[in-house]
Amino acid sequence: MTATALSTKFLPLEVLRSGLPNICSQEADITSITNHKEPIYLANTNLSLENITAAFTCALHMHQPTIPTGANGELISNLQHMFSHPHDGDNHNAGVFAWCYGRMGEFIPQLIDQGCNPRIMLDYSGNLLWGLVQMQRQDILGNLKLITCDSRYQPHVEWLGTMWSHAVVPSTPIPDIKLHIQAWQHYFAAIFGYEALRRVRGFSPPEMHLPNHPDTLFAYIKALKECGYQWLMVQEHSVENIDGTGLSQEQKYIPNKLVARNSHGETISITALIKTQGSDTKLVAQMQPYFEAKGKGKQKINKTEIPALVTQIADGENGGVMMNEYPRDFFRVYQEIRDVGSNHSGIVAINGTEYLELIENSGVDCNDYSAIQAVQQHKIWQRVNPDQSTLDAVEQAIKELKATDHQFNMDGASWTDDLSWVKGYENVLEPMNKLSAAFHHKFDPLVYQDPSIKQGENYQEALLYNLLVQTSCFRYWGQGTWTDYARELYRRGSLATSV
Repeated sequence: MTATALSTKFLPLEVLRSGLPNICSQEADITSITNHKEPIYLANTNLSLENITAAFTCALHMHQPTIPTGANGELISNLQHMFSHPHDGDNHNAGVFAWCYGRMGEFIPQLIDQGCNPRIMLDYSGNLLWGLVQMQRQDILGNLKLITCDSRYQPHVEWLGTMWSHAVVPSTPIPDIKLHIQAWQHYFAAIFGYEALRRVRGFSPPEMHLPNHPDTLFAYIKALKECGYQWLMVQEHSVENIDGTGLSQEQKYIPNKLVARNSHGETISITALIKTQGSDTKLVAQMQPYFEAKGKGKQKINKTEIPALVTQIADGENGGVMMNEYPRDFFRVYQEIRDVGSNHSGIVAINGTEYLELIENSGVDCNDYSAIQAVQQHKIWQRVNPDQSTLDAVEQAIKELKATDHQFNMDGASWTDDLSWVKGYENVLEPMNKLSAAFHHKFDPLVYQDPSIKQGENYQEALLYNLLVQTSCFRYWGQGTWTDYARELYRRGSLATSV
């Protein structure tokens, strides 16, 4: 469907409604746009699979939380707070951060004009996008709209979906997982349009955090698929083979099939691209994936030969290396690829959906991808017969494993496994769960009776606070100011959900 057809078939989405971000009310339209099987990049890619030996794909993750620190306690972006308090901590970096949020709109056109063939995937939280709108940063938004909406920059730029408020999935209340996913889709479409949303096929979870509780993982993948997503990026150490072994070297560089089985024995799956190694911005800032790909070659899935893929993601603004060295190395590497004549052959840059469409168009069946599951799940299924599984049996197995195996946990896994998103944060998690329960207790029956209730400011405000309280920053940065922010958001959310 063309952009014109999409824009006339569906009602326009407003970016702001009475000061609230557009994060709900048009779920049916959004679902009809995103749930399709048509290829996105096959018609306009300039790559041919038979000419590629190996490939690399990089994503930039961008986020700024929403905090209650405006002049009169208004909700503002932490980026705006940094500009307003330049002498606090590292807030002097606010200008550089802002430049980082929009610089791909400069870099990609420049490289293409130089005869290069760049690729980049972008992952921006809903909080950040809302903050840029609140701050009226049309310079940044304009750069992003250029490379998102102008056909000259497809397939060079691919957007990845994410959780609206940068919530880590394992400790997000299950009923809210899909709300985060849909909220991001609403707001992205409000800024960039329906046609741009239609092209968003991959999902980037905050902190690369993957739930390993069977019911949470099942609900997560189910929500992703219901929202139209076709693949998910996962950290290599957050998954295992079905027998509990770690992924082989070969598996890390080709697609896998992430399988979730819930406590009732139901299964669901989604394609997974494996992000290797840990959370080190130097890997992307210094274009390490390109150099790693130079040591890779063809691999086989079933009987079909495909190029290996090195997949990486890093914070796109955080740290001196990313702020200062990335612009230099980003240009240097793509110019090197151009100069050795491998823009379209040998070792190439590629985006995730583009790669999957090319290999599946060559005859690869996604059902032939190796089955993997969330880490530590094999221990559960060793104790519980999957074909006779019940909620009680799974919970009993988890209880026994926690008592006898000090390495076992159901907190999920991410690129920050040295940091728990649960232990020590009961003062945030308990209110977060209470607010979620209050929100659903009040509004679920109303929405069931009349879905148009989502168009009202009462629902939208309550939903916003419910999602904001779940922002990971309120735990990542430890006790103190950030947990105080969470308590204030909880207080306001409680008022919004009161009867």
